[in-house]
Order: sequence, then C-alpha cells, then structure tokens
Amino acid sequence: MIRRPAFAGQFYPQTEASLRKMLSGLIEPVSEKQDAIGVIMPHAGYVYSGHVAGATISKVELKKTVIILGTNHTGRGEKFSIMTGGSWMTPLGEVKIDSEIAGSILKESLLLKEDSLAHLQEHSIEVEIPFLQYLQNDIRIVPIAVSPWAELSECRSLGESIANGFKKIGRSGLFMASTDMTHYESKEAAQEKDRLAIDAILDMDEEKLFNVVKENDLSMCGLPAVCGLISACKKLGAKKAGLVKYQTSGDTSGDYSSVVGYAGMIIW
Repeated sequence: MIRRPAFAGQFYPQTEASLRKMLSGLIEPVSEKQDAIGVIMPHAGYVYSGHVAGATISKVELKKTVIILGTNHTGRGEKFSIMTGGSWMTPLGEVKIDSEIAGSILKESLLLKEDSLAHLQEHSIEVEIPFLQYLQNDIRIVPIAVSPWAELSECRSLGESIANGFKKIGRSGLFMASTDMTHYESKEAAQEKDRLAIDAILDMDEEKLFNVVKENDLSMCGLPAVCGLISACKKLGAKKAGLVKYQTSGDTSGDYSSVVGYAGMIIW
C-alpha cells in the first residue's frame, strides 16, 4: 500500500517548494558527519521542533535504510506495529519500505505484527521522513509504531529482536526513535525533568530512563521507542550517546509558562 501524508499542511508545509525552502533553513551544513548507529529526533511541528531535528540529522551519516521507531499516539492498530511493504508519500515524493530488512525484523520478533492501521493517522514517523528525503532522495525506511504503554521488558525484547533481524540481512542502516520530551509544564520544570531523561540516555541505560520517567511523571511520549532504540543500539555495539540540541516550544512561541521539550541525540 501507499501511505499518504496525513499531516502535510499542519506539522510541515504542504507543497514541495515550500517544504524544501523550510528544510533548507533547518538542515545545517556539517563537513564531518558522525558514523552513528542511532538518533533520537523530536516530532512536533517544524516551527517548534524543526531546528532540533535539523541540527541532529545534519550531524549523522545517513545510510540507505533508516529503521524508525515511532510513538502510537492514536491507539489504533497493533501495540507493536510494523509495515513490511509498500511506500510512504510526502510532498517530496515517495519513500519505499525496505521490505528485506522489515521482513527479517518481523520474523525475529515475538511482539511485532504486520499492521498499517497504527500508521495511517500517526505523525511521529511521518514528520521525520522529509528530513531524510531532503538529505538523500533514495532513502528507504522501516516504519515501526510502538504503544506508549509498553513495559520495559517489552521494550528490551523489541530492541533486541530488531537488532537480530537487522543483523541477519548484513546491510548498513541507521536507527531512529521519534519522541518529544516533557509536555505542557513551565520551562523550568520541563528542563529539570528532561535533564533527568537525557542523562539516562547519555548513560545508555534504558532501565534508568524508564524508571526516571515513571518516577518523575515525565510526559515523554516516546519512552518505549527510545528504550527500544537504546536496547537495539547496544546489541549492535553502541557504547556512547551525545546530546546535539535541546529546546522548548517557548523558544518559538515566547510562552514559557507551558512548553514542550525537544531533544536531539546521537548514539554511536
């Protein structure tokens, strides 16, 4: 199937020309790029989180395939959903699903189900794709939607099966988790809570991250996706993580009384 864009004209510009123009101001020229295993990207409207997303993806060496773990905000479809065939459309054109890698991951996982319903009205993966297309027009993806209610054991199982399925194909790829951080708290409160989560990611410790978020009531919507990403990246040999950029929506709106936090990070 062809997954049509559901949020063009809302989270990002609707036409190719206007989208390219906006992305040109968000993507940063970087001469030496990091050979990363994973990245963490925000998924809000580009006017709010685009500078964080652009700065992050600018610093990594893109591979031919990007495996994207998104958040299932809608609750539709399967708890752990993967699409193994077809393509996704954006105003920049068509992006094909890497069926070989996706199929191998699905075969390896006890949690993932073949499902498109979870993806149809979900923005967390869609908004990342134009950044990839802008930098590499023949990019392929593996879209995976993860329920925000997943348990830590499920996140670890998911991450390990993703890594195992990927390794069996023997090709290169970049792994991505799509998440925003604290939602609708003051800038000071958001920064304090988000720092705890960022420190756990820097420690490459998915258990610490999971517990910090739960214990501090941190409204990080993509927690299971990020925990799964850390687990997968460690299985693939990652040892370090770094913070590229952190901002809040208040930096755009000027309203610091109720913000959403955005963090861009790299794992290698």
